[in-house]
Amino acid sequence: MVMQGTDMKVAETPKDGLTTFRVPDAYEAWLEKEQVKVQVEFYYPDIREIEVGDWERKGGKGAVCHIDNRHMPNDLHVVEIRPGGKSEPEHHMYEISFYIVWGRGATSVWLDEKNKQTFEWKEGSLFTVPLNAWYQHFNGSGDESVRYIATTNAPVQMRMYRDPEFIFNCDFMFKSRYSEDEEYFSGNGTLYNKRIWETNFIPNAPDMALYGWKERGAGGINAMLQMGKNNMGNHISEFPIGTYKKAHRHGPGAHLVLLSGDSGYSLLWTKEDRSDMVKCDWKVGSLVVVPNDGTYHQHFNSGTKRARYMALRAGDGGFNAPNATQSADVSIKDGGIQVEYTDEDREIHEIFEKELATKGVTCNMKAFIPYCTGEAGVTSENET
Repeated sequence: MVMQGTDMKVAETPKDGLTTFRVPDAYEAWLEKEQVKVQVEFYYPDIREIEVGDWERKGGKGAVCHIDNRHMPNDLHVVEIRPGGKSEPEHHMYEISFYIVWGRGATSVWLDEKNKQTFEWKEGSLFTVPLNAWYQHFNGSGDESVRYIATTNAPVQMRMYRDPEFIFNCDFMFKSRYSEDEEYFSGNGTLYNKRIWETNFIPNAPDMALYGWKERGAGGINAMLQMGKNNMGNHISEFPIGTYKKAHRHGPGAHLVLLSGDSGYSLLWTKEDRSDMVKCDWKVGSLVVVPNDGTYHQHFNSGTKRARYMALRAGDGGFNAPNATQSADVSIKDGGIQVEYTDEDREIHEIFEKELATKGVTCNMKAFIPYCTGEAGVTSENET
């Protein structure tokens, strides 16, 4: 039997006699059409060293990093704009957030070409361009390139609509998401619920103010970011020397980038016995992607400085974020997604203490872990 139509094709008939069909992957088709270099990994030791290839319309070179998983809702674009270069103007029906890895420059954003807003950025800046707004990037240096990373929800959007014309040429402008007011990209913002920061531009993410979140463990501080009225959400967290955060799990797609600190690591596993556990070592610029639904992950600062990381996430970033994320600091036993210190396997802490010993760093988890051999050096936010 042959099914007619452009979206379906007949697959091989399995031994049980049932015919299965597979919809062509619109996202994979777009990657092939772009002829962009593709990286399929969940861990990158340094975003500054991710290999890129030609991507002329973006301003020079680039790559797309994604997980080979149809359930992955987002991806990461790594782009280099040549000295004195610029990207081609574009707009699209997927959300996007930018983080400047190195360099300086400016971006113009507009709904109406006669009313463009232009703002400057530098290394460490984080910003969003509202859904389907036009934008263009400019390298502000004639001598050095610019590199940025951008998380998008292009995979899920392209796979939903399966129509590039709609994704890249829809003429509907989301005026509810964008304002031509000169304050829109000023860096100003509003604080909600003690640690939810609403803004569209953060001049320097590695240094921005963060706020207490004792439920996530060991003196950690945090800011949940609401940017551009996006569904995609971002947050920035920091924790003291000789400490680690509680393990938790959620859907796939969080891209974690270390912004400051000198060393540490993340542990990821899916099986209850942790037989598939992997260790991803950190340095500034390291990137870890949570690859699968329900992957446990836990972050450890084994260095000599406070560690700060940024999580560029797929969803739950809307104005209902306080409700959507409320289970993040609730024990799994109580219906949340977090593993409390009292419930974690002792091996987790033993691995941490061994790691600290190699660097001559004292463990500061005694106030939270009874069998810790270190000190009660941290009991609240902003200590150590």
